[in-house]
Amino acid sequence: MFRRLTQQVSDAFLPHPPAVTGVAVSGGGDSVALLHLMHGFCTLHGTKVRAVTVNHGLRPEAETEAQSVADFCERHGIAHDTLHWSGWDGTGNLQNEARKARYGLIAGWAKQHEISTVALGHTADDQAETLLMRLARRAGVDGLSGMAPRMTRHSVIWVRPLLRAGRTDLRDYLLHQNIKWIDDPSNEDPSFERVRTREALKVLEPLGIDAQGLAQVAGQMAEARKALNWQCFLVARDIVSIDAGAVVIEERQLRVQPDEIQRRLIVQALSWISGEEYPARRGAVSAMMGAMRKGQAGTADGCQLRRVGGEIWIFREYKPVSAITAPLQDLWDGRWELTNEDTAQDFAGLHVGVLGEEGLAACPNWRQTGRPHPVLLSTPAVWRGDELVAAPLAGYGQNWHAEVDGGAESFYGALLSH
Repeated sequence: MFRRLTQQVSDAFLPHPPAVTGVAVSGGGDSVALLHLMHGFCTLHGTKVRAVTVNHGLRPEAETEAQSVADFCERHGIAHDTLHWSGWDGTGNLQNEARKARYGLIAGWAKQHEISTVALGHTADDQAETLLMRLARRAGVDGLSGMAPRMTRHSVIWVRPLLRAGRTDLRDYLLHQNIKWIDDPSNEDPSFERVRTREALKVLEPLGIDAQGLAQVAGQMAEARKALNWQCFLVARDIVSIDAGAVVIEERQLRVQPDEIQRRLIVQALSWISGEEYPARRGAVSAMMGAMRKGQAGTADGCQLRRVGGEIWIFREYKPVSAITAPLQDLWDGRWELTNEDTAQDFAGLHVGVLGEEGLAACPNWRQTGRPHPVLLSTPAVWRGDELVAAPLAGYGQNWHAEVDGGAESFYGALLSH
């Protein structure tokens, strides 16, 4: 049985393991087992492991638990760091907020230590619980695919090597290795949805619905998702272009596609343009698609959809970016890079902001670009105070260029990694 665990870790990282792999460790059984397995794997393959613990500061025991991980790492010669979170204001879903904060903190830690890949200790039980919770929300194929074994978020690769392992298997492994772990009391608190779902799984087991079975279903749905993503990618190559940071789709060709392909193209367009971590809600996308079919404009996730001639344009709304400014050397709105090829240009006092109505009024040749007026309003421009210096996408300002970070290929590539 334990050989299966080591094999799962090997499958996740070979043949090219990172020079240093980060491991997120809470002190619970799943993550401690993962750390021990990763330590053995890295030792065997001549690489290193570095552990990180996030203390959310929500329970008095949290400091002791973090220290127990630090002590474990010291005994095994593993580098370890503890990060602290104090950002919860008491509103919203605590577990969701803590999870988002954890990813952000660990991503920053990984970049600081030049770690490209971080391992997470999610198990088949976690996968089953996730599937049931998403089923309760009437999720589609993507939601029912569960947690991905590998994903990229905050420019860090996150790997879940133990998604095929059961929680009991990992605790048996720790007992066999004579390794202690700490059970988080919040895992018994029924006020949390995941805890209630865990209890519901016990009721379903007599019906043959167990964690391993549900995890297998999630894997099968993930394969279906891959097939849909591939078809969506092929369609996009034929009927989608990128112009001024907007996604432009041939309307007639879009309408003959199955509804699910249409939906996926729109969802990915929204995600790519807005930079939102999670896809737009199905209801919002359905409303946008309904408006599109009536020839009307629609909005979702800070983006707008409009029919222009025989094309569907999906682009950034003006309001979400109206107050965003950035130094010339930084990305604007998290995606735009503005450059000037003239080295003699005076860049002092310049910043990037939205073009807007006043800026567009100062661009006499904007109509010659062929880009719709609403699209140009939310594009980036170079300003010196209140003076417009350049608006490359509206045809104003010599030698200036505005490019989306990653270019058009980043949109097509995202369709496959969606």
